[in-house]
Amino acid sequence: MQNKKFLKKKNKQFTKEIFAVLEKNNEKDFNWKQIAAKLNLTSTEDRNQLIKSLEKLKSKGRIQEIDRGRYKAIPAIYYYQGIVDMSANGNAYIVCEGLDDDIFVPNNLLNRALHGDLVEVYLFPRRRTGKLEGEITKIIERKRTTFVGIVQMRKNFAFVVPTDKRMYTDIFVSKNDFNGAQDGDKVLVRIKEWTAKTDSPYGVIEQILGKPGEQSTEMHSILAEYGLPYEFPHEVEEYAKNLDTSITEEEIAKRRDMRNVLTFTIDPKDAKDFDDALSFQILENGNYQIGVHIADVSHYVKEGTILDEEAYNRATSVYLVDRVVPMLPEVLSNFACSLRPNEEKYTFSAVFEMNKKAEILNSWFGRTVINSDCRFTYEEAQEIIENQGIGNRDQAIGNDEKTIDYSLFSNALLIFDSLAKKLREKRMRSGAISFDKIEVKFDLDENDNPTGVYFKEAKDSNKLIEEFMLLANRKVAEFISKQKKTFVYRVHDEPDNEKLLQLNGVISRFGYGINMKDRKTITQSLNTLLEEVKGKKEQNLVDTLAIRSMSKASYSTDNIGHYGLAFDDYTHFTSPIRRYPDVMVHRLLQHYLDGGASADAAAYEQKCKHSSQMENLASSAERDSIKYMQVKYMENHKNQTFMGVISGVTEWGIYVEIVENKCEGLVRTRDIKDDYYVFDEKQYALVGEVTKNMYQLGDEVFVRVKNTDLMKKQLDFELVGRN
Repeated sequence: MQNKKFLKKKNKQFTKEIFAVLEKNNEKDFNWKQIAAKLNLTSTEDRNQLIKSLEKLKSKGRIQEIDRGRYKAIPAIYYYQGIVDMSANGNAYIVCEGLDDDIFVPNNLLNRALHGDLVEVYLFPRRRTGKLEGEITKIIERKRTTFVGIVQMRKNFAFVVPTDKRMYTDIFVSKNDFNGAQDGDKVLVRIKEWTAKTDSPYGVIEQILGKPGEQSTEMHSILAEYGLPYEFPHEVEEYAKNLDTSITEEEIAKRRDMRNVLTFTIDPKDAKDFDDALSFQILENGNYQIGVHIADVSHYVKEGTILDEEAYNRATSVYLVDRVVPMLPEVLSNFACSLRPNEEKYTFSAVFEMNKKAEILNSWFGRTVINSDCRFTYEEAQEIIENQGIGNRDQAIGNDEKTIDYSLFSNALLIFDSLAKKLREKRMRSGAISFDKIEVKFDLDENDNPTGVYFKEAKDSNKLIEEFMLLANRKVAEFISKQKKTFVYRVHDEPDNEKLLQLNGVISRFGYGINMKDRKTITQSLNTLLEEVKGKKEQNLVDTLAIRSMSKASYSTDNIGHYGLAFDDYTHFTSPIRRYPDVMVHRLLQHYLDGGASADAAAYEQKCKHSSQMENLASSAERDSIKYMQVKYMENHKNQTFMGVISGVTEWGIYVEIVENKCEGLVRTRDIKDDYYVFDEKQYALVGEVTKNMYQLGDEVFVRVKNTDLMKKQLDFELVGRN
């Protein structure tokens, strides 16, 4: 009996030691002799027991025999690959496909992994709590090696302290790698190496961004933080400048000539690149010929060139508050490809025959040449729509070649407006969701300093353009989808039920609700909600939370449809000057119009993923620039009191959004002095332990501007009282 217990105990010990060897070297395989050597097993008895243990573990599927007598750990049991998601407290969660929960990794087991890295993580056996915990065992791929930070000089070296809270270590820089940086400068630093022997990585300062807090410095820092370029490489600029941008008879002969069709653009008053135009013609049968004309960027940006490579790497233009970082050099974005009035331009067009009910009777897609007769701003177009007439530009327009009665444009605009409203009505009946979120905009002085805040709301002229761009995008996608060929789609998955339930919980405090019965009732009640909150103090909060409950739209070759728009087929065809996916769509569409075979789906899926990632980075940078401007604007309002709505609740405080300007700041829990407040996660609230006072999401409060920090893009508020 005692012998059996002893053998069982010994077998358990062998099992543990075998796993220790195989898991530590999980990429290698070993025979029994090699394992015995690593375990210092010398006796015949121990070696025989080892062989038996190996066979037993193999038969139970706990290890694998990859070749006769050679064993290897099964990584899937204990090892996973995932992305590091750092917390501000220095710990991390590893997001792994195939696992329902993220794996928690404490700071001391990160083993030099940084936020966003692709890593291998060893999963510890589950504890009683059921919480997944682990240790990072390998960095497979670094997400980034450059960081924005502040230089702290010492005598013969410096430390760069990163501004990103998720970067938990400073970076050591030797004197030879200062590259002109001085104490207190904001810089871009690149990690050269990080050895096991050093606490901090070694880096080199690559760019001096400027002095912290200055607007130019902070805008460049935002771009650098997300790895977004600011200037074009010299060779790319030169390549673009040397392109032949002339309009030739030879090229015109290959295209549908639409230069004599009434054509115009509608854009913001400060726009410099016009990548879409509309044309209008009444046909003999009384129907309308509607043309949606898009700049033919692919005519100039050829695959395999350095210009194409740069455009692909950028994937999108970036719109910060005080500047635009274009995807294409200015010679293309603002000139050759821009559909400026009274200039012949190469375009890619979707031309529709429509009746007065906005029904599509015929569609045509292909390359064209146009000449835009007129440029409207949204404000000018809106005035014509509202006045049902010409507006204040009651004159003929033209150039040396032609003169056109302006009333023709106003009549065309009114017909476009009527058709657009019918198209929108059809979309909404089909289950589209009406997200008309208010955009925060700034009045800037000659030095780009914010002097005021205003809100941009979509009016009929904006919606007119939106509907015809949606129509072109949908019809192009339908055209290719029917052919079952590889294509780039803009997709949007159905919302997550859990997020919708959370949204329901929040909006119920305002007296609203979502009917979760089925897809139709969800979309109907969401639209009702978005309509009912318009103009109310809680509108921005509810709009934001509703958008967060949705899935993120992205690019993919897998056409799952677009939930938010209620389209089975949808793509991005209409903005190739500022979006690389649109360039891909133009190329594929022409390829298929020419009778080409289906393109490589895997290659295009990779390009779609890259484009989606770059779009998300650009969106984050744009949000940061808005946040910076909000803080800068509020610098002139210190110690002033404002009414706000609680837009977020955490254990460290409540976020309050000021109603009149949408600026958001933090009231720290420790600064609320009338009680000791504890975070109640279920109620999205801070609750006073003694008074039971509650500060919940959506509550109205008065706050005083306590502090503004431009470097951190952070506003601190002091709670004054309730409304």
